[in-house]
Amino acid sequence: MAGDDGSPRLTVFRGSPPKNAYVWSPFVIKLEARLRFSGVSYSLGGGSPPSAPKGKIPYVESTDSDGVASKLGDSTLIIRNLVDVGTLPDVNTTLSPAQRAHDLAIRALLEDKVYFYGTREKWWDNYDEMRNNVLAAVPWPLQIVVGWMAYRAISKGLYQQGTGRLTDEEVQLFKEEVWDSLNALLTESIKTSSRQKSKTNDDDAPFWVLGGPEYTEADAAVYGFIVGALVCTAAPETAKIVRSYPTIIDYAERIHTRYFPDYERWM
Repeated sequence: MAGDDGSPRLTVFRGSPPKNAYVWSPFVIKLEARLRFSGVSYSLGGGSPPSAPKGKIPYVESTDSDGVASKLGDSTLIIRNLVDVGTLPDVNTTLSPAQRAHDLAIRALLEDKVYFYGTREKWWDNYDEMRNNVLAAVPWPLQIVVGWMAYRAISKGLYQQGTGRLTDEEVQLFKEEVWDSLNALLTESIKTSSRQKSKTNDDDAPFWVLGGPEYTEADAAVYGFIVGALVCTAAPETAKIVRSYPTIIDYAERIHTRYFPDYERWM
């Protein structure tokens, strides 16, 4: 069924039982944040990679006014498709070319670098914790086999991508460098935001990574990776780094309070 306003009805499949809580995947949180920033309602679904169009989480099912359902995979492609059909606004359309490049670079930094550092920490350094979470619905004897298969496939992918060839010290250095740079961006952004808020007296309003008055595509990714790090118990070193930056935490808490009041907050 479509929404009450005739818009497509969306179900976001997150790979875990529907619950008002964040999941570990930064891409799931990114997608949910993008929908909530724009006031687009959606339902939660479980789902699994084998049933996903791209073989990975998240994916969405969109049902139009005629009851025809279609599935979309990959968080970036989902967002782009929803923008193309008018379900989501094109929030980057008013940015200058340089700002759009900046926005894209932030997303690429997180999705093409930080993601792999986190995958290594989860599947190499904290394998048992990761397996027990992502395969919680799989019976125990089979969980061992599936977990080992996943570990081998992920290890091969990390080596081919390059992160698997680094030492632990090198990965730690790169992780700290990325999060320190992100903190610097947000520190500059909050200065601009504070000047803007002084005109509206809205001291609790979120501030955005590019320093503008409205969110951009990068903010959904930034929020996704921050919260993904804070809630994932299989990546304690990354969580420790993120928690060491008060500005990063402030950024996330403001967005959580405004857009995710129904969700359990990270501990």
